[in-house]
Amino acid sequence: MGTNELRSLCPALQNKTYFNYGGQGPLPNPSLEAITASWARIQELGPFTADVWPYIAKEVNSTRRLLAQCCGVPPHRLALTENVTSGCVLPLWGLPFTEGDRLLIGDCEHPGVVSACVELARRQNLAIDVLPVKHLRGDQTQCDAAVVEAIDQTLTPRTRLVVLSHLLWNTGQVMPITAVAKQLHQHPQQPFLLVDAAQSFGQIPVEDAAAAADIYAFTGHKWACGPEGLGGVALSERVVAEASPTVIGWRSLRDESKVDLSSTDLFHHDSRRFEVATSCVPLMAGLRCSLQLLENAGSAQQRWDHIRSLSGKFWQALQGLEAVKPLLEVPPASGLVSFQIIGDVSPAEHVKQLGTQGLWIRDLADPSCLRACTHITTTDDDINALVAAISALSGSDPPRQIILLKDNLKRRARSASSRSSKCTFSVPSIW
Repeated sequence: MGTNELRSLCPALQNKTYFNYGGQGPLPNPSLEAITASWARIQELGPFTADVWPYIAKEVNSTRRLLAQCCGVPPHRLALTENVTSGCVLPLWGLPFTEGDRLLIGDCEHPGVVSACVELARRQNLAIDVLPVKHLRGDQTQCDAAVVEAIDQTLTPRTRLVVLSHLLWNTGQVMPITAVAKQLHQHPQQPFLLVDAAQSFGQIPVEDAAAAADIYAFTGHKWACGPEGLGGVALSERVVAEASPTVIGWRSLRDESKVDLSSTDLFHHDSRRFEVATSCVPLMAGLRCSLQLLENAGSAQQRWDHIRSLSGKFWQALQGLEAVKPLLEVPPASGLVSFQIIGDVSPAEHVKQLGTQGLWIRDLADPSCLRACTHITTTDDDINALVAAISALSGSDPPRQIILLKDNLKRRARSASSRSSKCTFSVPSIW
């Protein structure tokens, strides 16, 4: 399957120019149909009968195996969750902390994870240190070395947990997760490593990082183009062994049929101890379908290469706009491209203005900027249209390739008009 074919399967990409894959990816029609078919099958068999449970067990087990394979871990280390936040927080709150332990948190982490750490620290009398990574905007090798050095400088004898995203959701910088994991193993305390993988899963190869981290939490609804409401978390063997279940439900239990009040061994001995209760099983069919469609379009490495080629074109075009400043100083290592438009207009207002033209990106608060994401379904025309619109908003002269595209469209319009009065072609209003 080519990327154009995959694009044609996504209704969300037929009526807009979309660059918000980092917020939520488009759901392909086959995935939606798989969800619907699963709903229908559950109703035919159940929804609550002896006949339906083997079907549900098969759906759960096959999804767990597939996500575990994606993460390079055995299935017993993969817990199914609803989203990234639950994947981070549920095992986090079960870690064996002692009063006075310290948490080291990157300064680019998502507020959902940061707030959970703040509340955890408050309740258990822990301290929080900040790992400076927001300023890293350059060469990946230099960035990797700088992260390792910063951790060396901020680790303390009481550091018990490090929180660091695989791919920073605001700047787009990739973090060296495997190197950090190795570094922490050499520390006397061997701090746990929690990784927010919201922006990495489905976009860049994750097997090495997921297998190295202690908690590697991801969602299926962003770069994997699956439905919202389903994700997973890959756990290390020591988290499975040492962390206690937190939010307790029947899926956490070894025997869901009853509870022995005298028992001290109620919970699963694997990652399932962090699963809670009833989930939406049909979503699993949808996510598996989306992952298969992505795989049909190319290997993880091939998709990553394609995404980077597209984001590189966009980043390079922004370099040619005088009033626009990309955050990264080098071509992005992923599909995330964050940038600032110099002037008095807020990023939120720029998003609104672009939205009126059918061009969708998003604004971020810290640092204050705009973010556009390319995926394998992004086209050169999408990029050219967005660059042209940004050029108009910023008051910059458009890059030469945009001028050439504009002239070409005008020529096509004149040619079409001369051939037939019934055939119309208009230059987009963004110019």
